[in-house]
Amino acid sequence: MKHLFIIVGLIFCLSASAQKNKVAKEKKTTSTQQVTKGRNIPITITPYKNCWIYLGSYFGKNKVLADSTWLNENSQGVFKGDEKLTGGIYFVVSPTKKLIEFEFLMDEEQHFSITADTSKRDNAIIKGSLDNDLFSAYSKVTAVKGKQMQDIKTRLASATNKEDSLSLKNEYIALEKDLDDYRANIIKKYPNSLLTLLFNVMNRPQAPEIPIIDGKPDSAYPFRFIKEHYWDNVNFYDNRILRTPFFDNKLDDYFKLYISPEADSIIPEVKYMLLSARTGKEIFPYLLIKFTNKYVKPEYMGQDKVFLYLFNEFYAKGDTIYLDPASRKMIFERAYSLMANQIGEPAPPLVLTDTAGNTKSLYDIDANYTLIVFWDPHCGHCKHEIPRIDSMYHAKWKAIGMKIVGVYIYNDNVPDWKKFITEKNLVEWTHIYQTKEARDEEIKNNVAGYKQLYDARVTPTLFLLDNKKQIIAKQLTIEQFDNILTEKNKKK
Repeated sequence: MKHLFIIVGLIFCLSASAQKNKVAKEKKTTSTQQVTKGRNIPITITPYKNCWIYLGSYFGKNKVLADSTWLNENSQGVFKGDEKLTGGIYFVVSPTKKLIEFEFLMDEEQHFSITADTSKRDNAIIKGSLDNDLFSAYSKVTAVKGKQMQDIKTRLASATNKEDSLSLKNEYIALEKDLDDYRANIIKKYPNSLLTLLFNVMNRPQAPEIPIIDGKPDSAYPFRFIKEHYWDNVNFYDNRILRTPFFDNKLDDYFKLYISPEADSIIPEVKYMLLSARTGKEIFPYLLIKFTNKYVKPEYMGQDKVFLYLFNEFYAKGDTIYLDPASRKMIFERAYSLMANQIGEPAPPLVLTDTAGNTKSLYDIDANYTLIVFWDPHCGHCKHEIPRIDSMYHAKWKAIGMKIVGVYIYNDNVPDWKKFITEKNLVEWTHIYQTKEARDEEIKNNVAGYKQLYDARVTPTLFLLDNKKQIIAKQLTIEQFDNILTEKNKKK
């Protein structure tokens, strides 16, 4: 994972460079006016003088610097460049780069002025930008309403009777409605404004009441409604949605709350978002790398299938310009390691040497279930887990027709391996390892070894197979494997 996070950092740095914005802003202009080029934002910010100040923006969950300017002895400077910056929520950063002075909107034209005083951060004056006029007015409204709502919460906490509580709750609901109406009016009047885009990104659908269908309540309808309307009016190709603090959290909540954790449910969502974002110079690589980081080492078993989808549909088809050589190598190697051991697929062949020097094949073992354990007698975790696996085998798994194959992943200390087997009395396991000669032959013929085919990068690594040697589960705890086996035998 190390290299992938390096990639994300690289994208963040690159994203600070200017990008041309394709989405026009609603403004009262005449047909003879020309679209301004580049950015030119004079700023006066007291009491800073004879120092650098910085221009920053949100970028997903992160904050990045986009520009800087030198303030003269009159506290004046200019954020200037030949290219426009991607629109969104920006902020002025102090000379120490540790303090955000105030926020404002980076509009389409990017030719406006800023006058501010650090002692009055909420009163920055921005002239020449309709988007910022709307933003300023909205901020003042929310400040007033927010204070009133907080006051109601305080009073509600100390309310002594139901009548007072009900009255305060109604007041609170009325204030919420006022804010909703205010936002709705801006969306209607300025549909292409940057503030409207922010409202659309922030919006989370409210669950409707459960409808009655043919005399029965449809309890799943509110869930379906929220999922279907979750991304209303949000365009995934619009780079500006990244320049907000709302989008990334909303995205995470969508997959957490409304998408089933099975890979087959996740893949269509990922596909839709990436294909929709294809023309976005910033958001496409951001989403591609975000999903790669999330599913290359997934939270749930089987989600690595999502990573393989990303690899086959994007990286393998040329979307590697965002990767440094080390990250590209890691992604390709990881994909090749996962391709051969997906849930529901036949386990890769495993033909190795046993403790007596004889060749043993996984597919010659007749069992209702087969547990493959890749381990090392010198691994501290293995020393604890291997005896536990054997105890579970004798207590429960042997009775349902399981057999265990233990694979020593090295060949440099066979005596210690055999000693551990004897000391722990692992006599009912099939114990195998790969000789140095066999491994050298694979390397000579450029053949993938079992460690790659089984993604056995750490010890212990466990795979559970059915009677046809298809993979049922992998890389779980002993208790999780036992739960799966218990459920399967209940069904039988």
